[in-house]
Parts: sequence; structure tokens; C-alpha cells
Amino acid sequence: MATVELTKENFDEVVSANGAVLVDFWASWCGPCRVFGPIFEAASGQHSDIVFGKVDTEAQFELAGSFGIQSIPTLMILREQVVVYSQPGAVPGEALEDLITRAGALDMDEVHREVAAQRAEQSAS
Repeated sequence: MATVELTKENFDEVVSANGAVLVDFWASWCGPCRVFGPIFEAASGQHSDIVFGKVDTEAQFELAGSFGIQSIPTLMILREQVVVYSQPGAVPGEALEDLITRAGALDMDEVHREVAAQRAEQSAS
């Protein structure tokens, strides 16, 4: 599957309509982004059950800002609309495959319980 261009207009729709979304925050002038791009594209071709989206931080600065992106490339993985991974830096192919496997193996019921507990704790303080 080809990657999807994510914008502030379609981001929520894409994330809510898909169980797993990998997001590459990048910019055309960024050398590490150009190195990571083909790795990300190759992985998208091997995982048809996952949406691979790219956010051009130059064109979508508001969207990047809403996630606190300060360094690119940044890889983010969302499952069931929850950010389960977010780290800056280009990821080698084998490491990306490992991240995809680990994200897919997460017990999302447990993740949702943890998120609910954190939200309850924050609202209580």
C-alpha cells in the first residue's frame, strides 16, 4: 500500500477509520528524512493491514505542532487512536519491523485502561 499524505484536514478521519497508523513526520530539506523515507515506503508495501502516513512538517506545521514535534524525522505509531510510540530519528529497516511487531502485539484493552487511569489521575489533581 502506498503511503497517505496526512494533513490537519484528514488526520483525525484516517486515524479513527484505521486500527493502526504509522506516521512519519518529515521535511524535504531533512537529510535523515530522505534516508528514512525509502525504509518507510518499503515497510508500507509489506503491511497492507496498516496505514502508513506522512506529515510534511513544512506544509502541516500546525499538525506537527499539535503533537509537539521538535525534531525530524519523528516516527509515531497509533493503535485504536492511542499514540503507542513516538520517537525522533531515522529507524533502520529491521528496527522498524520490530516496532511494527511490538505495536501489533500490544494488549490494547490494557493500554486503554492505562490511558483512562492516567486521565482520571490528571483530572483529580
